[in-house]
Amino acid sequence: MKKIIIFLFFIFSTISIYAQSGKPFVLGIIDEIQSKELGEKRTFNIYLPEGYNDADTVSYPVIYLLDGSADEDFIHIVGLVQFNSFEWVNRVPKSIVVGIATVDRRRDFTFPTAIEEDKKTYPSAGHSDRFISFIEKELQPYIDKNYKTSSSKTIIGQSLGGLLETEILLKKPQLFNKYIIVSPSLWWDNGSLLNQDSEILNADYNVNTLVYIAVGKEGLTPTAIPRVMEVDANLLAEKLRMAKNKNVKVLFDYLPDEDHATILHQAVANAFKNLYITTNSTQE
Repeated sequence: MKKIIIFLFFIFSTISIYAQSGKPFVLGIIDEIQSKELGEKRTFNIYLPEGYNDADTVSYPVIYLLDGSADEDFIHIVGLVQFNSFEWVNRVPKSIVVGIATVDRRRDFTFPTAIEEDKKTYPSAGHSDRFISFIEKELQPYIDKNYKTSSSKTIIGQSLGGLLETEILLKKPQLFNKYIIVSPSLWWDNGSLLNQDSEILNADYNVNTLVYIAVGKEGLTPTAIPRVMEVDANLLAEKLRMAKNKNVKVLFDYLPDEDHATILHQAVANAFKNLYITTNSTQE
């Protein structure tokens, strides 16, 4: 059963205001499914845009957010979606946001690694195949069945979430048509994903796909084989550009004033500002 998410913002006199009015501030709903692919119950937070009505015929793009728990990135990303979809801003069409709550991101967002030290450091890692199957076979069909969705699907993730996005882009590109990849942890398995062959690199891949890649001033990764995150993000952008596939458009954004802790909000704001406008995306 769906449950109401109640987010109470205790700022200055909020407590007294709440006590006087007795009206909670409702941002969205909590939904959940029992996943056979993962062997566990998975929770996700849903934001429905203003005007959403099960009874009408309007359908909405869906933005899937990794690390989408209420205490992670759900609230501030929803704020960006709402702001950018205001009629007087109109950078992003009104959209449904699906924030996938985290259980074990090292397990879910990484593929098996050959680096022994990383295996010891991250013992639960290496099961992204199951999480991708969960998205493809369970979550997306559930959202499409129970909410008024269009064919437009965006995914947002940072760090290991960006690694997972990159894996999806290269292995299952048809799952999303917009990828917002922020500070991807491409250092995993000593950068092996950067050598991954993909159908999206072929000239005959005919699905329009938009990819935004952002990285800050982040430097070396503290892993068994350190790599420079800015370099890896550039290599990913170049890999996609070198394919010369006209159906795949890549936007690279270097944000030197941001680091790994601060980059996500600014990067998503930039993505919303440029991704839809640059590509003349239709308001699906």
